[in-house]
Amino acid sequence: MAALDAFLAAHEEPEKPIPQDNFCKAIRQNILLIERALQGQMVIPDFTEFCTEIDRIHAVTREERSGKAADYIPQLDLKEPEVDQYGVALCTIDGQRYSAGDAQVFFPVESTCKPVNYCLALEEHGEEAVHAVIGHEPSGASFNELALDKHNRPHNPMINAGAIMSCALIKLRDKRQRTRQSTLSDVNARGWAGMRFDYVMDRWQALCGGEKPRFSTPVYLSERQTADRNFALAYYMREKQAFPEDVDLHDVLEFYFQSCSIELTAEMMSVVAATLANGGICPLTGMRVFKTETVQNCLTLMSSCGMYDFSGEFAFTIGLPAKSGVSGAIMIVIPNVMGICTWSPRLDAHGNSVRGIRFCRQLVETFSFHNYDSLTGSSRKRDPRTSRTRLQTMKVNELIWAASKGDLGAIQAPAAARGRADLCRLRPADAAASRCGGKPGQCREVLHRAPGAGRHRNRPESRRPLGRDSPRRRLPARQRDDHRDAQARRQPPGRDEPAEAGWTAAGVAGALGRIDIHRIHSMQHAMWMNARK
Repeated sequence: MAALDAFLAAHEEPEKPIPQDNFCKAIRQNILLIERALQGQMVIPDFTEFCTEIDRIHAVTREERSGKAADYIPQLDLKEPEVDQYGVALCTIDGQRYSAGDAQVFFPVESTCKPVNYCLALEEHGEEAVHAVIGHEPSGASFNELALDKHNRPHNPMINAGAIMSCALIKLRDKRQRTRQSTLSDVNARGWAGMRFDYVMDRWQALCGGEKPRFSTPVYLSERQTADRNFALAYYMREKQAFPEDVDLHDVLEFYFQSCSIELTAEMMSVVAATLANGGICPLTGMRVFKTETVQNCLTLMSSCGMYDFSGEFAFTIGLPAKSGVSGAIMIVIPNVMGICTWSPRLDAHGNSVRGIRFCRQLVETFSFHNYDSLTGSSRKRDPRTSRTRLQTMKVNELIWAASKGDLGAIQAPAAARGRADLCRLRPADAAASRCGGKPGQCREVLHRAPGAGRHRNRPESRRPLGRDSPRRRLPARQRDDHRDAQARRQPPGRDEPAEAGWTAAGVAGALGRIDIHRIHSMQHAMWMNARK
C-alpha cells in the first residue's frame, strides 16, 4: 500500500482531477484488493456496520471495573488512571483495520510473545524436534507451576516452562555454528545474543506489517529482579536434563525476559493476530512470515492452552484461538477472517484481562465466530462474512428451489428457526402430498402447479371468474402469479386457512420471509443479465 499512500498524499486536493495513467500506476500493486473492495467481496463486506457493532461492544465492556493490575511485577502495577485504559483493535486478512479506545498506547507483550517464539522455534527446527523437548498437552495447573510431564518436558509452549524452552531453541544452530568457527574472544561469538534479539525484533516487525516495535528497559529490569519462579523452573528443567546440549541457562532466561519486554500497541498486535489468521502471510504487506503448517500447530495450542488455567472454559464458551498476557493484552485469532487485540490492565484471578474476556463473550454472542457455530443452520447470530443482501438472496433462492422440488423439510426448517409454527405445519403442502400419494415427483408438480394456490374461502372475489376485459387477464403470466400471491399475503394464513391446495414457490418464500416478490424477481433478472454479460 506504500505506492497508493504516496499517491494519495501527493493528490490531497479533492477537486483536482487525477490523470488516468497516474491512477493506474498507483493502484497497480494493489489492484486485486481494490477490485474486491469495489465489488463488495471483502471478507467483511459490511465493514462499517461491523465496526459500529464493535464500538457498541467496546462501550458496554468499558463499564467493567472489576479486577486489578498485576502487582508482582512493579512496572505492570498501574494505578489510576492508567489502570482504566482500554483499547480494542482488529485487522482482517484483506487489510481492513479498525480500532477503538486506547488502541495506540504501547504495552509490554509479556506472555503474548509465547506463540511467536514457538513459531520461530518450529520454523528453525521443525515440529518433531521441537516437540521432542516441549509437550503439547494442557498442564491443568498455573502458568508458572513447577512441574513437567511424564517425559520430563514442559507441558506446552504457552506456559512459562515451555516458553523458556522455546527461547532456548531459537537460533540454537547458529550459536553452535559460531562456537565451532570462533573462539570465545571472537566478536562474532560474543555478539551472538544481540544478533539473536535483533532477529526476533525483525520477525515482530514483519508480523506487524513493517511497523517497528519498541523495547522497554524498565520492564526488562523489573522482570529480571522478580524472576525467582522462572529461575526455579529453569534449574528444575536442567536438573531433569530437559534442555538440549550447549544451552546456557542464564543466557536463555535473559532472552526470555527480553522477549516479554517488547512493546506493541493494540493496533500492531491485531496485525500480528491477522497474520496468524491469514496462515502466516501479513495482510498489510503480503509477505509470508511463517509457514502454514507452523501457524496451524500454533493456533491449535493457542486454542487448548493459550488462556492459562482458564483455557478450557475459554474454548468452551468462546471457541477461538487466543493468548493472553499479564500486561492485560489478549490476542484473538479468527482463522481466515481477522485478528483482534484487546488491552486492559485489569486482570481476573486467572491473570486474564477482565474486559478482554467480557469483550470476547459479547463478540461470539453477537457474531457466529465460535468454531462450531457452523454446525447449526438455525443460529440467530449474525455472520459478518456474508452481506445481508447476499444472505437474503441465497435464502430466497434456496427456498424457491426447495418449493419447486417439493422438499417440505427444507421449507419447514427456516420456519421452525423463526418460530413460525403456522408455517411449520404447512397444511396446503400436506394436502397436496396426500392427494398425490406421497410420490416425490408428483408432489413437486402439485406443490408448484396446485390450482387455486393462494386463494381463500372467505374471499369470494378470489373465486369470481375473470372477464375478458379484466386487468388481471391482460397481465403476463409471471406478474399474474405475483398479483395472486400478493392477495394471499394480505390475509395471514393463521386467520383464514388456504383452500386445499399447495402454495407456489414464490408464495411460500413471501410468507416465510415477508419478502417483496417483485424485488426477488428483479434481483434474479439482474443476476441473469449479469451472467449474460
